[in-house]
Amino acid sequence: MKKLFFIAATIMLSVTATQAQEVRLGAKGGVNFATIGGDNTEDLESLTGFHLGALVEIPVTERFAIQPEVLYSAQGAKIENKILDVTATSKSKLDYINLPVMAKYYVVDGLALEAGPQVGFLVSAESELDLDGIDPTIAQAIEDEFGSGDISDSVNSIDLGLAVGASYRLPMGVFFGARYTLGLSDINDINGYDGKNQNNVFQLSAGYSF
Repeated sequence: MKKLFFIAATIMLSVTATQAQEVRLGAKGGVNFATIGGDNTEDLESLTGFHLGALVEIPVTERFAIQPEVLYSAQGAKIENKILDVTATSKSKLDYINLPVMAKYYVVDGLALEAGPQVGFLVSAESELDLDGIDPTIAQAIEDEFGSGDISDSVNSIDLGLAVGASYRLPMGVFFGARYTLGLSDINDINGYDGKNQNNVFQLSAGYSF
């Protein structure tokens, strides 16, 4: 995954070097509100994470641009169950290197609508159990024994999605954005399980480009 990140970053920098008078190079980060949709997900809740990465905006016309990005994105979902005074929260934490390629249309100066495909590469997948309402020592022992573990063998390594959103860039280069990415591919790689599930993520971002 590190090699993939550096290859993508090198491509971005190469484009910048050849078209430095036209393109904008930038960085962005923000918060994710991630969920998992599809079969058997009625009780799942959103999981708050983050994203961080780099982008290149390549103008095509005065109002139209292409913007490839490289983002580290923490995603997944959680489910909570309560028995008497004990609350058990089970989290599926899925981290990706995402490569969206956004088509941007500037409605007015600074304000752009954007849409485009995204491919994600799984970096890590873990399950995590948190218990609240019982003795901390007992809770820790249960969590250590049953609650956490690597689940990457049951998650597909490649994830496809479609992203739509909007952004606004101030004259000094600071920008803000909101984006929703709808998962298009099944994230499951589980023998004997016929259900299909997808990553869905709403993102709020801030960044700087020049």
